[in-house]
Amino acid sequence: MKKIISTDKAPRAIGPYSQAIEKNGMLYISGQIPINPETGELVTGDVRRQTRQVLYNIDNILNMAGYSRKDVVKCTCLLKDIYDFSEMNKEYSEYFKDEPPARAAFEVSNLPLGAVIEIEAIAMK
Repeated sequence: MKKIISTDKAPRAIGPYSQAIEKNGMLYISGQIPINPETGELVTGDVRRQTRQVLYNIDNILNMAGYSRKDVVKCTCLLKDIYDFSEMNKEYSEYFKDEPPARAAFEVSNLPLGAVIEIEAIAMK
């Protein structure tokens, strides 16, 4: 049976989806954009600042579900501009200091609310 994970320490879904779903020891976190959960507003600024907010949101979802960043096995990063890849990596490598998960990164033409980054994650116990 699947379990819906929801926390007010991460932004509410802006569409018909759950923040995360847990099933059979795996946690599937929906794509997170840099929305501050306290204000509901998109964090503005460069890709590092936006990446930091996205990872903060992911951390809060992981914690609510009883997981940690060490349990993350795969991330997918969507960037509005692939030239932000290097700057995004600086923030991402601070978050995943040891044994980073598998990852894919893609440039996309647009992201919700004008964000410059979106990250989804899969964690496993």
